[in-house]
Amino acid sequence: MAKGETLLENAAREPEIGDLADCLVKMGAKIEGIGSSTLHIQGVDSLHGTEHAVLPDRIETGTYAMAVAATGGDVVLEGARPDLWQSALELLRGSGVEIEERENAIRVARNGSGLGPSSVETEPFPGFPTDLQAQLLALMSLAQGTSTVRETIFENRFMHVQELARLGAHIDLRGDTAVVTGVDSLRGAQVMATDLRASVSLVIAGLAAEGETVINRVYHLDRGFERIEEKLGRCGAQIERLSS
Repeated sequence: MAKGETLLENAAREPEIGDLADCLVKMGAKIEGIGSSTLHIQGVDSLHGTEHAVLPDRIETGTYAMAVAATGGDVVLEGARPDLWQSALELLRGSGVEIEERENAIRVARNGSGLGPSSVETEPFPGFPTDLQAQLLALMSLAQGTSTVRETIFENRFMHVQELARLGAHIDLRGDTAVVTGVDSLRGAQVMATDLRASVSLVIAGLAAEGETVINRVYHLDRGFERIEEKLGRCGAQIERLSS
């Protein structure tokens, strides 16, 4: 609603940005270049109400998919859109996870087969998302062989590595790259969450570990995962939130 024209260059191209722009256009905004790195916005006098269905959360979808892969489960993720996270889907397929794309759903399964290693760099969309990096480290800790994960988006986004090590993961940090040597199994331990994605990586590792895992400071989780213990519990996970 600013007067005149606004030009946004080097704009993020993640699907959520385009979804916001699409909603604003429905409300009367004038935006050109949606989905690209350059947006032209022509100011309007006012906006009006509309109806808009928000995109499914691709990071939440990918997180649950990796939890299924880590535990050897078989789950259908209803309401998921494969086109929003193809890079992660292809990585899971390459590691031996069965992925079946359905209309408005994705089936993820890994029953009996082992996980293969992978090498990936985090990138802006449509590349592998940095917000799935921690979850991938937890998953690759159980893969057969050595994986490398290079973080190119955020510096120092490996706080979870030390906590995963408490569960038995073998991860060697080399600058912006984590080298993960897969182990046969993880073991339960007391760990501490440092941020949102680190929190859920510990949940994934704890689900796959032998014995009991207690994750402290899980208040981070609620910023990105609604009722995660209920959703995982309905899939058979033995998970409980303890009152502080």
